[in-house]
Amino acid sequence: MKQITIQKTYKTNSPEIRALCEADARLALVINHFGDLSYTLYSDPFAHTVESIVSQMLSQKAADAIATRLYKLCDGELTPKSILRLDIPSLRGIGLSGRKSEYIFSLADHLRAEPDFFVSLEHLSDIEVIKTLTTFRGIGTWSAKMHLIFVLDRPDVLPYEDGAFLQAYKWLYETENLKPASIIERCEAWKPYSSLAARYLYNALDSGLSRNADRRITLAEHS
Repeated sequence: MKQITIQKTYKTNSPEIRALCEADARLALVINHFGDLSYTLYSDPFAHTVESIVSQMLSQKAADAIATRLYKLCDGELTPKSILRLDIPSLRGIGLSGRKSEYIFSLADHLRAEPDFFVSLEHLSDIEVIKTLTTFRGIGTWSAKMHLIFVLDRPDVLPYEDGAFLQAYKWLYETENLKPASIIERCEAWKPYSSLAARYLYNALDSGLSRNADRRITLAEHS
């Protein structure tokens, strides 16, 4: 992925992180393990959305490979204009399905007609953003929530549709119950900073911490 990113950091003594520690003892252990929360925001919402479409139902490795080919096909600049210079066979040739290719072209065509579309989302509520984005073919609730978290930096989004989040959640709470209602109830304590809590779980997964059985036992002993 080749987007320009913006760095942001929450210190462990910030009101947001302190509130999470006080609300959830298990999460607090993960927070203490990683310390300050630093992350990047994607500055290009069109490119991020296209990458979300590319990555649907694929492993991260496969998605990254296709995205790299797509950027190369677009001369390093993933924009509505660069997409619309291509055709369906070109996109299929780099590994995209015909359906995903159509979704990407449809989004690019909309942005050509309404170039400020993504800017307009900044002024909407989380629910309105999800409702607006999911009117597009190929963009579901998962993609819309990824946009809220990783582009708009909304603080209270619970991404229980995301496979990576579910892996870390399952590890942290030692549960097989991944039903949305159960997750929503357990994570109610995270409000209004659910996105920040989710980022710590992503860190646990990305760092390999969530694959450490001994670490899981340690967390359980302190819960």
